[in-house]
Amino acid sequence: MLELLHVNPSSGEPIYRQLTEQIIHLIVGGQLPPETVLPSVRQIAAHLAVNPMTVSRAIQQLVDQAWLERRRGQPTRVAQNTPAATASPAALLAPQLNELIANAQQLGLTLAQLEQLLAQQWQQQHQDDK
Repeated sequence: MLELLHVNPSSGEPIYRQLTEQIIHLIVGGQLPPETVLPSVRQIAAHLAVNPMTVSRAIQQLVDQAWLERRRGQPTRVAQNTPAATASPAALLAPQLNELIANAQQLGLTLAQLEQLLAQQWQQQHQDDK
């Protein structure tokens, strides 16, 4: 699971929020099914080279939002009944898509040009993943 997490410290978005969003995306996308045990806060912090308190804050938010479960003496797990039913992949991508569309319109791109750029990036990403 650790290899699926990445943060950008120079991003304007706080690291705990980046981590929170990534874990939600992994749950909704099926990479983290219910009852999956997460690495410890220290393991995640060491992997990402961030403060453990930052990771702890993200994990606690996910527990508060019912994405994760913590039980005394046991590792943190993906909750059996997550809010995923109301969080479709499309709904999770909507803010980024709206931003992408706004940027494309500011640059004067047509929908066809944006679709072509998206297809090119998709192919490039697919090739990079191999």
